[in-house]
Amino acid sequence: MLPVRHRQRFLADASTYLVLSCVSALFVAPFLWMISTSLKPDAQIFSTAIDWVPRPILWSNYPTALASFPFWLYLRNTLYVCVMSTIGTVISAAAPAYGFSRIRWKGRDPLFFVLICTIMLPAQVTMIPVFLTFRALGWTGTFLPLIVPPFLGSAFSIFLLRQFFLTVPRELSDAAKIDGCSEMAILLRIILPMAKPAVATIALFAFTTAWMDFLNPLVYLHDERQYTLAIGLQAFLGRHGSEWALLMAAATVITIPMIAIFLVAQKTFIRGIALTGLKG
Repeated sequence: MLPVRHRQRFLADASTYLVLSCVSALFVAPFLWMISTSLKPDAQIFSTAIDWVPRPILWSNYPTALASFPFWLYLRNTLYVCVMSTIGTVISAAAPAYGFSRIRWKGRDPLFFVLICTIMLPAQVTMIPVFLTFRALGWTGTFLPLIVPPFLGSAFSIFLLRQFFLTVPRELSDAAKIDGCSEMAILLRIILPMAKPAVATIALFAFTTAWMDFLNPLVYLHDERQYTLAIGLQAFLGRHGSEWALLMAAATVITIPMIAIFLVAQKTFIRGIALTGLKG
Protein backbone atom coordinates (compact mmCIF):
# COMPACT_ATOMS: atom_id res chain seq x y z
CA MET A 1 0.00 0.00 0.00
CA LEU A 2 1.28 3.45 -0.94
CA PRO A 3 2.30 5.85 1.82
CA VAL A 4 -0.14 8.64 2.63
CA ARG A 5 2.09 11.27 1.04
CA HIS A 6 2.35 9.33 -2.22
CA ARG A 7 -1.42 8.71 -2.30
CA GLN A 8 -2.10 12.41 -1.82
CA ARG A 9 0.29 13.28 -4.61
CA PHE A 10 -1.28 10.65 -6.86
CA LEU A 11 -4.77 11.98 -6.18
CA ALA A 12 -3.63 15.57 -6.79
CA ASP A 13 -2.00 14.61 -10.11
CA ALA A 14 -5.05 12.57 -11.14
CA SER A 15 -7.37 15.46 -10.32
CA THR A 16 -5.20 17.86 -12.29
CA TYR A 17 -5.16 15.61 -15.35
CA LEU A 18 -8.90 15.08 -15.07
CA VAL A 19 -9.61 18.80 -15.00
CA LEU A 20 -7.21 19.47 -17.89
CA SER A 21 -8.77 16.64 -19.91
CA CYS A 22 -12.26 18.07 -19.40
CA VAL A 23 -11.14 21.56 -20.40
CA SER A 24 -9.31 20.17 -23.43
CA ALA A 25 -12.44 18.28 -24.49
CA LEU A 26 -14.35 21.56 -24.57
CA PHE A 27 -11.90 22.91 -27.14
CA VAL A 28 -11.40 19.71 -29.15
CA ALA A 29 -15.09 18.76 -29.44
CA PRO A 30 -16.09 21.57 -31.87
CA PHE A 31 -13.16 20.73 -34.16
CA LEU A 32 -14.02 17.02 -34.13
CA TRP A 33 -17.66 17.86 -34.82
CA MET A 34 -16.59 20.00 -37.79
CA ILE A 35 -14.59 17.09 -39.22
CA SER A 36 -17.48 14.71 -38.60
CA THR A 37 -19.96 17.04 -40.30
CA SER A 38 -17.65 17.48 -43.29
CA LEU A 39 -17.91 13.74 -43.99
CA LYS A 40 -21.66 13.32 -43.52
CA PRO A 41 -24.46 13.21 -46.08
CA ASP A 42 -27.06 15.97 -45.84
CA ALA A 43 -29.69 13.65 -44.39
CA GLN A 44 -27.48 12.82 -41.40
CA ILE A 45 -26.44 16.45 -40.87
CA PHE A 46 -30.03 17.60 -40.36
CA SER A 47 -31.01 14.59 -38.28
CA THR A 48 -32.33 15.33 -34.79
CA ALA A 49 -30.11 12.61 -33.31
CA ILE A 50 -26.53 13.54 -32.39
CA ASP A 51 -24.29 11.17 -34.33
CA TRP A 52 -20.53 11.66 -34.35
CA VAL A 53 -19.81 8.87 -36.87
CA PRO A 54 -20.72 9.63 -40.52
CA ARG A 55 -22.75 6.94 -42.27
CA PRO A 56 -21.55 6.62 -44.98
CA ILE A 57 -18.25 8.51 -44.91
CA LEU A 58 -18.28 10.88 -47.89
CA TRP A 59 -14.64 11.67 -48.65
CA SER A 60 -15.88 13.20 -51.90
CA ASN A 61 -17.09 16.24 -49.94
CA TYR A 62 -13.52 17.56 -49.80
CA PRO A 63 -12.67 17.66 -53.53
CA THR A 64 -16.20 18.92 -54.24
CA ALA A 65 -15.79 21.74 -51.70
CA LEU A 66 -12.36 22.77 -53.00
CA ALA A 67 -13.67 22.77 -56.57
CA SER A 68 -16.58 25.04 -55.58
CA PHE A 69 -14.34 28.10 -55.18
CA PRO A 70 -10.82 29.10 -56.36
CA PHE A 71 -9.08 27.47 -53.42
CA TRP A 72 -5.57 27.39 -54.90
CA LEU A 73 -5.71 31.06 -55.87
CA TYR A 74 -6.84 32.03 -52.37
CA LEU A 75 -4.18 29.77 -50.88
CA ARG A 76 -1.48 31.49 -52.94
CA ASN A 77 -2.72 34.92 -51.84
CA THR A 78 -2.84 33.80 -48.21
CA LEU A 79 0.68 32.36 -48.28
CA TYR A 80 2.01 35.54 -49.87
CA VAL A 81 0.47 37.70 -47.14
CA CYS A 82 1.58 35.31 -44.38
CA VAL A 83 5.18 35.00 -45.55
CA MET A 84 5.59 38.75 -46.06
CA SER A 85 3.98 39.49 -42.68
CA THR A 86 6.26 36.99 -40.96
CA ILE A 87 9.40 38.39 -42.56
CA GLY A 88 8.34 41.95 -41.75
CA THR A 89 7.53 41.14 -38.14
CA VAL A 90 10.87 39.44 -37.48
CA ILE A 91 12.92 42.15 -39.19
CA SER A 92 11.11 45.06 -37.56
CA ALA A 93 11.16 43.53 -34.07
CA ALA A 94 14.82 42.53 -33.80
CA ALA A 95 16.49 45.96 -33.95
CA PRO A 96 14.10 47.79 -31.56
CA ALA A 97 14.21 44.89 -29.12
CA TYR A 98 18.01 45.03 -29.16
CA GLY A 99 17.93 48.79 -28.59
CA PHE A 100 15.54 48.48 -25.66
CA SER A 101 17.46 45.65 -24.00
CA ARG A 102 21.20 46.01 -24.76
CA ILE A 103 21.86 49.72 -25.37
CA ARG A 104 21.59 52.38 -22.68
CA TRP A 105 20.22 55.71 -23.91
CA LYS A 106 18.24 58.56 -22.44
CA GLY A 107 14.48 58.01 -22.40
CA ARG A 108 14.73 54.32 -23.17
CA ASP A 109 12.53 53.04 -20.35
CA PRO A 110 9.76 55.70 -20.70
CA LEU A 111 9.58 55.05 -24.43
CA PHE A 112 9.41 51.30 -23.83
CA PHE A 113 6.55 51.91 -21.40
CA VAL A 114 4.70 53.86 -24.10
CA LEU A 115 5.31 51.00 -26.52
CA ILE A 116 3.86 48.48 -24.08
CA CYS A 117 0.80 50.69 -23.57
CA THR A 118 0.01 50.44 -27.28
CA ILE A 119 -0.60 46.69 -26.83
CA MET A 120 -3.70 47.55 -24.79
CA LEU A 121 -5.08 49.72 -27.60
CA PRO A 122 -7.70 47.71 -29.57
CA ALA A 123 -7.28 47.60 -33.32
CA GLN A 124 -10.87 48.79 -33.74
CA VAL A 125 -9.91 52.16 -32.23
CA THR A 126 -7.36 52.91 -34.95
CA MET A 127 -9.21 51.21 -37.80
CA ILE A 128 -10.80 54.33 -39.30
CA PRO A 129 -7.73 56.64 -39.22
CA VAL A 130 -5.54 53.83 -40.55
CA PHE A 131 -8.02 53.14 -43.35
CA LEU A 132 -8.14 56.83 -44.26
CA THR A 133 -4.34 56.91 -44.35
CA PHE A 134 -4.13 53.92 -46.66
CA ARG A 135 -6.88 55.31 -48.87
CA ALA A 136 -5.01 58.62 -49.15
CA LEU A 137 -1.91 56.67 -50.20
CA GLY A 138 -3.94 54.80 -52.81
CA TRP A 139 -3.22 51.43 -51.22
CA THR A 140 -6.80 50.19 -50.80
CA GLY A 141 -7.57 47.34 -53.14
CA THR A 142 -3.98 46.06 -52.90
CA PHE A 143 -2.00 43.80 -50.57
CA LEU A 144 0.07 46.72 -49.25
CA PRO A 145 -2.16 47.47 -46.20
CA LEU A 146 -1.72 43.83 -45.17
CA ILE A 147 2.03 43.44 -45.66
CA VAL A 148 3.48 46.91 -44.95
CA PRO A 149 2.36 47.35 -41.27
CA PRO A 150 4.33 44.29 -40.08
CA PHE A 151 7.50 45.95 -41.41
CA LEU A 152 6.79 48.94 -39.14
CA GLY A 153 7.05 46.99 -35.90
CA SER A 154 4.78 45.00 -33.61
CA ALA A 155 4.74 46.04 -29.95
CA PHE A 156 4.10 42.50 -28.75
CA SER A 157 6.91 41.01 -30.86
CA ILE A 158 9.35 43.72 -29.74
CA PHE A 159 8.41 43.05 -26.11
CA LEU A 160 8.85 39.30 -26.52
CA LEU A 161 12.29 39.61 -28.12
CA ARG A 162 13.39 42.28 -25.67
CA GLN A 163 12.60 40.02 -22.72
CA PHE A 164 14.65 37.22 -24.28
CA PHE A 165 17.58 39.52 -25.14
CA LEU A 166 17.75 40.54 -21.48
CA THR A 167 18.58 36.95 -20.54
CA VAL A 168 21.69 36.90 -22.75
CA PRO A 169 24.83 37.60 -20.65
CA ARG A 170 26.12 41.10 -21.29
CA GLU A 171 29.69 39.78 -21.09
CA LEU A 172 29.23 38.32 -24.58
CA SER A 173 28.44 41.76 -25.99
CA ASP A 174 31.35 43.36 -24.11
CA ALA A 175 33.78 40.76 -25.44
CA ALA A 176 32.52 41.32 -28.98
CA LYS A 177 32.95 45.10 -28.63
CA ILE A 178 36.53 44.59 -27.50
CA ASP A 179 37.11 42.57 -30.69
CA GLY A 180 35.78 45.50 -32.72
CA CYS A 181 32.20 44.38 -33.43
CA SER A 182 29.57 47.04 -34.01
CA GLU A 183 26.15 46.92 -32.38
CA MET A 184 24.60 45.59 -35.60
CA ALA A 185 27.26 42.88 -35.86
CA ILE A 186 26.59 41.85 -32.25
CA LEU A 187 22.87 41.62 -32.98
CA LEU A 188 23.28 39.57 -36.16
CA ARG A 189 26.19 37.33 -35.12
CA ILE A 190 25.64 36.79 -31.40
CA ILE A 191 22.22 37.78 -30.09
CA LEU A 192 19.92 36.54 -32.87
CA PRO A 193 21.55 33.08 -33.21
CA MET A 194 21.02 32.61 -29.46
CA ALA A 195 17.43 33.86 -29.71
CA LYS A 196 16.17 31.29 -32.23
CA PRO A 197 13.34 30.05 -29.94
CA ALA A 198 12.04 33.59 -29.38
CA VAL A 199 12.37 34.47 -33.07
CA ALA A 200 10.55 31.28 -34.03
CA THR A 201 7.80 32.16 -31.55
CA ILE A 202 7.11 35.61 -32.97
CA ALA A 203 7.34 34.20 -36.50
CA LEU A 204 4.73 31.59 -35.60
CA PHE A 205 2.49 34.23 -34.04
CA ALA A 206 2.82 36.45 -37.12
CA PHE A 207 2.11 33.62 -39.56
CA THR A 208 -0.95 32.31 -37.72
CA THR A 209 -2.33 35.83 -37.21
CA ALA A 210 -2.03 36.61 -40.92
CA TRP A 211 -3.47 33.21 -41.89
CA MET A 212 -6.58 33.63 -39.74
CA ASP A 213 -7.00 37.38 -40.30
CA PHE A 214 -10.49 38.13 -41.59
CA LEU A 215 -11.11 41.80 -40.82
CA ASN A 216 -8.19 43.44 -42.63
CA PRO A 217 -8.62 41.54 -45.93
CA LEU A 218 -12.34 42.24 -45.73
CA VAL A 219 -11.69 45.98 -45.41
CA TYR A 220 -8.86 46.42 -47.93
CA LEU A 221 -9.31 43.74 -50.61
CA HIS A 222 -12.01 44.47 -53.17
CA ASP A 223 -11.18 42.12 -56.04
CA GLU A 224 -12.13 38.45 -55.63
CA ARG A 225 -8.87 37.47 -57.30
CA GLN A 226 -7.04 38.96 -54.29
CA TYR A 227 -9.09 37.21 -51.60
CA THR A 228 -7.38 35.23 -48.87
CA LEU A 229 -8.75 31.94 -47.56
CA ALA A 230 -10.60 33.61 -44.69
CA ILE A 231 -12.49 35.91 -47.08
CA GLY A 232 -12.87 33.08 -49.57
CA LEU A 233 -14.58 30.97 -46.93
CA GLN A 234 -17.00 33.83 -46.25
CA ALA A 235 -17.73 34.10 -49.98
CA PHE A 236 -18.20 30.32 -50.07
CA LEU A 237 -20.73 30.61 -47.27
CA GLY A 238 -22.68 33.19 -49.23
CA ARG A 239 -22.86 30.98 -52.31
CA HIS A 240 -23.23 27.54 -50.71
CA GLY A 241 -24.74 28.43 -47.34
CA SER A 242 -27.16 25.48 -47.38
CA GLU A 243 -24.45 22.90 -48.17
CA TRP A 244 -23.10 22.47 -44.66
CA ALA A 245 -21.00 19.40 -45.42
CA LEU A 246 -19.07 21.27 -48.12
CA LEU A 247 -18.72 24.32 -45.87
CA MET A 248 -17.32 22.21 -43.02
CA ALA A 249 -14.95 20.47 -45.44
CA ALA A 250 -13.59 23.80 -46.66
CA ALA A 251 -13.27 25.07 -43.07
CA THR A 252 -11.40 21.91 -42.06
CA VAL A 253 -8.91 22.27 -44.90
CA ILE A 254 -8.23 25.89 -43.89
CA THR A 255 -7.88 25.04 -40.18
CA ILE A 256 -5.68 21.93 -40.37
CA PRO A 257 -2.48 23.72 -41.55
CA MET A 258 -2.48 25.90 -38.42
CA ILE A 259 -2.83 22.85 -36.19
CA ALA A 260 -0.07 21.05 -38.09
CA ILE A 261 2.29 24.03 -37.80
CA PHE A 262 1.69 24.27 -34.07
CA LEU A 263 2.27 20.54 -33.53
CA VAL A 264 5.51 20.62 -35.53
CA ALA A 265 6.81 23.76 -33.80
CA GLN A 266 5.30 23.03 -30.40
CA LYS A 267 8.58 22.51 -28.53
CA THR A 268 10.17 25.60 -30.02
CA PHE A 269 7.03 27.64 -29.38
CA ILE A 270 6.75 26.60 -25.72
CA ARG A 271 10.47 27.10 -25.17
CA GLY A 272 10.32 30.59 -26.66
CA ILE A 273 7.42 31.55 -24.41
CA ALA A 274 9.04 30.00 -21.32
CA LEU A 275 12.39 31.69 -21.83
CA THR A 276 10.92 35.18 -22.30
CA GLY A 277 9.84 37.18 -19.32
CA LEU A 278 12.52 35.70 -17.08
CA LYS A 279 14.14 39.08 -16.61
CA GLY A 280 12.63 42.56 -16.59
